[in-house]
Amino acid sequence: MTSNVGPTVRRRRLGQELRRLRQEKGMTAEEVAEELMVSQSKISRLENGRRSISQRDVRDLCRVYKVEDKHLVESLMQMAKESRQQGWWNAFGDVPYSVYIGFETDTASLRVYEPQILPGLLQTPEYAEAVISGALPEAPTDQLAQRIQVRLRRQERINDPASPLRLWAVVDEAAMRRVVGSPQVMSAQLEHLVRMSYEPHITVQALPFDMGSHPGMNGQFTILEFSDESDTSVVYLEGVTSDLYLEKLSDVQSYSMMYEHLRAQALNVEASRQFISAVARDHLGRITQS
Repeated sequence: MTSNVGPTVRRRRLGQELRRLRQEKGMTAEEVAEELMVSQSKISRLENGRRSISQRDVRDLCRVYKVEDKHLVESLMQMAKESRQQGWWNAFGDVPYSVYIGFETDTASLRVYEPQILPGLLQTPEYAEAVISGALPEAPTDQLAQRIQVRLRRQERINDPASPLRLWAVVDEAAMRRVVGSPQVMSAQLEHLVRMSYEPHITVQALPFDMGSHPGMNGQFTILEFSDESDTSVVYLEGVTSDLYLEKLSDVQSYSMMYEHLRAQALNVEASRQFISAVARDHLGRITQS
C-alpha cells in the first residue's frame, strides 16, 4: 500500500482507502461525521486527500468502520504518518498551489495545454520573473521572489536522472506572440523552448491562429498521470483564488479526448520547431526596428 511517493499522493491514496472502507460499511459521510462528532466537510476533506490525516483520525475511522484486520490498520496508520511529512516546497513558506506541486512532483507524465503563457516547467528565469511579476502586480517583492524560486525548483523534475518527467505541451500562438518582459526575453524564451523540445521525453506542439477554433478555447488545463495504476489521473484547472482538481473517470476521459483533438490540430513536432523559431526571429526583428 506504500511506495516511494510524496505526501500529497500518499494523502490521496489514504483518502481513497478510507472512502472504500466507509462505502463497504454502507455508511454516508454524514453518518460518519455524526458518529465522530465532527463536521461532514472534515470527512470529505480527509477522503479527497486535500488535508493532512492524523493517525488519530485513521484510528477513529477504523473504529467506526469496525476494521478487524490489524495489519491493515497499522498500514493505514503508517500512511497517515508519512503523509504528514513535508515536501520540498514547504521550505519556501506558504505556496498557494502546493497541492498541485505535490501531484507534479510524483506524476509520471504531464499533458499541458497553454493558451496564454508558456509552460512553467519550460520557462527561462527571465520569462518566469516577468510572468509572475505581471500576474501579481501588487505582491511584495519577497513574495514574487518566492514564487520565482519555486517555479525554477519545479523544473528540476524535468530532468530527474532517476525518472525524468514525460511532458507533452500544446502551446497556442498567443502565448508565443505576447511580449512578456521584452522582445529579448521572448526571443530567448522561445529558443529555449525549441532546445527543450529535442529532449526525448519532451514534446512541444504549436497551435497557430490559422488553425481556427479548437476544443481548448475555454482555457488552460493539465492532465497528470501516475506510474502506479492505483493512482488515477487528475485534471488540473488553475484559478485566480482557487484551483480545481477533477478526478472522476468521466471528467478525465473528456479532457483526454479534448487533448487528442488539440494534438491533431496542432503542427507536428518539426513544423512546430520551425514555427516557434520564426516567432522568435519576429521578436528579434522588433529589437532591430527599435
